[in-house]
Amino acid sequence: MRTSNHLIGMLNFLTFLLSIPILGGGIWLSTRANNTDCMSFLQWPLIVIGVAIMVVSLAGFAGACYRNTFLMYLYLWAMFFIIVVLLGFVIFAYVVTDKGSGRDVMNRGYEDYYLPDYSGWLKERVASDGYWRKISSCVRDSKACRKVGRVVGGFPEPADVYYQRKLNPIESGCCKPPTECGFSYVNETTWSSVNSALATNNRDCQRWSNDQEQLCYACNSCKAGVLAGVKKSWRKVSVINIVVLVILVIAYVVACAAFRNNKRMDNDEPYGETRMEKSRPSWIRF
Repeated sequence: MRTSNHLIGMLNFLTFLLSIPILGGGIWLSTRANNTDCMSFLQWPLIVIGVAIMVVSLAGFAGACYRNTFLMYLYLWAMFFIIVVLLGFVIFAYVVTDKGSGRDVMNRGYEDYYLPDYSGWLKERVASDGYWRKISSCVRDSKACRKVGRVVGGFPEPADVYYQRKLNPIESGCCKPPTECGFSYVNETTWSSVNSALATNNRDCQRWSNDQEQLCYACNSCKAGVLAGVKKSWRKVSVINIVVLVILVIAYVVACAAFRNNKRMDNDEPYGETRMEKSRPSWIRF
């Protein structure tokens, strides 16, 4: 009995520890939502799941220590529900971020981003006018484009140096015009239109503005850049979630076995003997 309770207590302590990386992942997404990705609703499912695992683990730990059957039942059912929800969230995260990535650009260190490369629920949400106004305002307020600027010897860095930089999706999609527009580089956020024939092939070429408050925040490339940034963030967090999910399932199976063993011992059933065998009269045993 004591061994089983100790095992259940240790498993609950383990699940409590596992809630920390999930909660940390949610908090990390929250900081990126405020400063980089600007998708403020994505972190809340993770934060709720992390807090739920933490609370349920404490309840299970108390149930094991005090042999409270109600708390143990509550722990097992609640943990089962949390595992299902976490599995659903992992699947959802991969499904909505499955398509879309940056396109390589010849003689450039960065990639260009195009909205048609993305599809699904996340794209529709980001591309909607009402939601995009909030996101573009967040990107503007984060001063991401202002941070792109570099000064070399009192002058903006040369074009050939800038072209080899590894820009992140938002810097590439929101802070410069698409490469196919054929604009001439002046500095990181100022470009001169020198080929109007090329510029007409992409509507983002007309949307681009050298006004530092406008830039390409209204461009589809900026929306695609936000989607690419969200995809990278979600994929990083999903790796942690999958590892935690596997460990949670193993811990849950072991906890169920330990709980059943506790019930068997409460019924004075020897290990490996069923209740029916225990209730049979001795005279019919061979």
